[in-house]
Amino acid sequence: MATTTAAPPPHDPPSDKSIMDEKTAIQPSVDSLNPSTTASSSRAASSKSEIASESPSRASSFMSATAGEKIKIPFTHPLPQCKPTPATDLAPDQEAKYATLLATVSSWEKIPTSTARGAPTAPITEDEKMWLTRECLLRYLRATKWNPVEAHKRILATLTWRREYKLDTFTPDYISPENETGKQVILGFDNEARPCLYLNPAKQNTAKSERQIQHLVFMLERVIEMMGPGQETTALLINFKNSSGSSNPSVGQGKQTLTILQGHYPERLGRALISELPWYVTTFFKLISPFIDPVTKSKMKFNEPLANHVPSSQLWSDYGGDAHFVYSHADYWPALNRLCTERRARYRERWVQAGKRVGEYEAYLRGGDQLSLGALVEAAGRLEVDGTVEGSGPAEGTTERGKEEESAMVEGVGGMKVSE
Repeated sequence: MATTTAAPPPHDPPSDKSIMDEKTAIQPSVDSLNPSTTASSSRAASSKSEIASESPSRASSFMSATAGEKIKIPFTHPLPQCKPTPATDLAPDQEAKYATLLATVSSWEKIPTSTARGAPTAPITEDEKMWLTRECLLRYLRATKWNPVEAHKRILATLTWRREYKLDTFTPDYISPENETGKQVILGFDNEARPCLYLNPAKQNTAKSERQIQHLVFMLERVIEMMGPGQETTALLINFKNSSGSSNPSVGQGKQTLTILQGHYPERLGRALISELPWYVTTFFKLISPFIDPVTKSKMKFNEPLANHVPSSQLWSDYGGDAHFVYSHADYWPALNRLCTERRARYRERWVQAGKRVGEYEAYLRGGDQLSLGALVEAAGRLEVDGTVEGSGPAEGTTERGKEEESAMVEGVGGMKVSE
């Protein structure tokens, strides 16, 4: 599928200033995090001002590198050397299967309200349409070994589950009691720019309940919102140091968690780094091992040096890194949720500006250099009419293809705009 830069993208990539504004909105003062003398505070402020004029990744690096500063809020961006693995081009048969799946989900007008047999249906919402991105569809295709029929069934099952599970009711205030001790923390990015989600069983503070599972789902949604352009996966860091049998999940909770992760968040796990397992946790993993998908199992690493996977400056010092993070619920929880709320708003704004299309590119929605689907369709239409597109060239994350494939794209996606 050819790409072109004949028409300017309908959005501006995030500027250094906008990213620093995002950081400023959640960044407490240095004094509040690490009280010091007026002179040293002034020098720190001066350094921040200098870095603010440079790249966003330099700003992120500053947060992790200031000597002696205690970090209490999330890093907003990966370091400059940490980049997502480029996506591979689809083979022609994979493109055809994607087009089939896209046509199917684009035709949905109503979907079930629950998983019960004979459940009533309700119109598909704009948020659900926005969730149906190109990359989302491809994740389900990969998870079903490129079977469009099975992929469409699983996507429908996930949308139904999201309705039945009432994800939109999991507010920060509702989930807040579960995270008061910092038993789950989103902090930093790994070597491939995956946002890191730390799970700390030793900090368990609530009795076993459904809200514990809802808490994990809530944090998965937040870690997805922390992903940058071109990133689709997360890194899980699980440390069982000082945990006890009572603080660890039951086998039933483990199976339920696996069902949710593998069924409704396919292809989202980049790696799971699991360390300091006591004997009873090893037994737990053996018990749930038959329920773990082989692909998921291949991404699990046990007792490996975490600094091999996460830059030391963004790796929590409790896990062997140099990021002196101290969990303060009063600082971290509102900062994380404010940051994610802002990112959600920009993501939706871009989707609306681009025409509210099913199959939109996530890299565009996350503020990357990728053209929107509408811009590509428009350019492909001009190519079909004129034969050439002046100034054409590949966008980031895509490759150049011939005129014949551009015409196929116009035929395949030109009419797939979702009605408002």
